[in-house]
Amino acid sequence: MSANVIDWLLEKNEPAVRYFTLVDLLDHKKNDREASTALSQIPRRGFAARLLKNQRKDGSWFSRSDLYLPKYNATNWRMIVLSDLGMDKRDERIRRGCEAFFDEWFKPDDKENVLRGGGELCISGNLARTLARCGYADDQRVKKLFDWIVEHQKEDGGWHCFPSNTGTLDCWEGLAAYAALPRQKWTRHIKRSAERGAEFYLERRLFREGSRRYAPWFRFHYPNHYYYDVLVGLDTITSIGYGGDKRLREATKILKSKRRADGRWNMDAVHPDLGPGASYHIRRKVEPLVLERAGAPSKLITLRALRVLNRVDE
Repeated sequence: MSANVIDWLLEKNEPAVRYFTLVDLLDHKKNDREASTALSQIPRRGFAARLLKNQRKDGSWFSRSDLYLPKYNATNWRMIVLSDLGMDKRDERIRRGCEAFFDEWFKPDDKENVLRGGGELCISGNLARTLARCGYADDQRVKKLFDWIVEHQKEDGGWHCFPSNTGTLDCWEGLAAYAALPRQKWTRHIKRSAERGAEFYLERRLFREGSRRYAPWFRFHYPNHYYYDVLVGLDTITSIGYGGDKRLREATKILKSKRRADGRWNMDAVHPDLGPGASYHIRRKVEPLVLERAGAPSKLITLRALRVLNRVDE
């Protein structure tokens, strides 16, 4: 790792990046002075502070009755990112956001209940990951959410957000939810599900799906929302313990090839990525959630890439 890149990631203007650089890349203890100071600053400046602005007293953004819309600035999307940035229920604002989920999306016999009917993996997986990271892994409602993910896995080991007998690489949220759950909390069913899910991705080398390469998967983005790319796949698979699998070599080679001469990585696009090769259309107006400028060096992408390479090397 380049010293200049590490110094850039350690800049105090983005304490979330600084904190995870200290802990994940430089092996600091979470409770040492530098790391704990950076952690305490996360809600006060930088990405998280910007996202917390305009939160309503009821814990939501925009509307308590619709936590999903507007994409991608409503409560659902902001809470996913805030949990990525290291925030949890120790902060009252995060606690209120989680309570909004519990109140609105776990109502018995309500059509919005995430556990009712078919559900959607992209919503349930992201929600399980967010609530686990925020400190609710032992809540019975969250445990049921993880059970739901296990139960809705396809026979081939993947998942799908739409009616299908087979999985797709696009549905990575189930494995990402498992990664957010401390390993000692994995049940026997979760462990088996994670093994099958990892095999689904590794068999496909993280990008081999369809008759040709899908271009947006080879561009790096953040936030990812429910979209997939090669870096998402690498981060997810290595975070559940498969960094040493030889079938990651092609994807890791792609990651390394996108590294700039100065040791950083660009953020290639902001979702929704409708650039060359995209094969989907947006049916309603979407407001992107922008943290960093597309086409420029990204602290969030660089941090994620270096985490992946650390796990692969280990």
